[in-house]
Amino acid sequence: MHIWYSLMNLLLPFSWLQHDFMKNALLGIILVTPIFGLLGTMIVNNKMAFFSDSLGHSALTGIAIGVILGIDNPIWSMLFFSVLITIAILVVKEANTASTDTIIGVFSSTAVALGIVILSRNGGFNKYSVYLIGDLLSINPTDLLTLSLVFILVITLWSVIFNRLLLASMNPSLARSRGINVRLYEYLFTMTMAVIVTISIQWVGILIISSLLILPAAASRNIAKNMRQYHVYSVFIALISGVAGLILSYFWGTATGATIVLISSAFFAVTFAFKLRMS
Repeated sequence: MHIWYSLMNLLLPFSWLQHDFMKNALLGIILVTPIFGLLGTMIVNNKMAFFSDSLGHSALTGIAIGVILGIDNPIWSMLFFSVLITIAILVVKEANTASTDTIIGVFSSTAVALGIVILSRNGGFNKYSVYLIGDLLSINPTDLLTLSLVFILVITLWSVIFNRLLLASMNPSLARSRGINVRLYEYLFTMTMAVIVTISIQWVGILIISSLLILPAAASRNIAKNMRQYHVYSVFIALISGVAGLILSYFWGTATGATIVLISSAFFAVTFAFKLRMS
């Protein structure tokens, strides 16, 4: 971290970056927003916005499980429950007994209600409310190490499975005819999304985690002409929104995650207007 701090002091001698917590937050944004940009493209393509939102809401129950089990760091119980509810949604979805959005809605509403009931016993919910809006400025070197490992794993995984994942999501029948295990790739993608959402919630916040995944990709889709541009623009918009949101939140004294979402929303509005003008 000392090298990162020295590099920032040398290259970006701005007042807002003189604090170590801002340097940590900036590095966190550089690591997490490209992941959001990449995953968001597949989420928007597959119309899974509701699913990503349900993962965020289920975090409350994950926290509650951690409280019951006496786990100091709720991230592990959150991760466990997110993976569990992801598997449950996929299994019930495969039964074809109800529409996907209905299944997700049932699990999401149940999970968030259960989490609130457990955490609100004896008026104890207030100390967990930080997870609702997140606190990016609380990120520490240990968290950054975790994010670095996740970043490397996600980029590597995306490079290896992207083409097959895209085909499996867009044309399952064709994918099966070419020997691609559609179910396997669906599980791989949703599990990856569950891990990213869970790890990021403590800094981004339950209320807006889905927005950070969807908005950059949605904005990119308005202007991209091919799949390569779609990914590049999405990552670029996510990264610029993250850095701009961090800087503005510092001067405005606002929640960083929410400020980043507003910047992403502005990108979507501009690209949507451009799309309308060009059509």
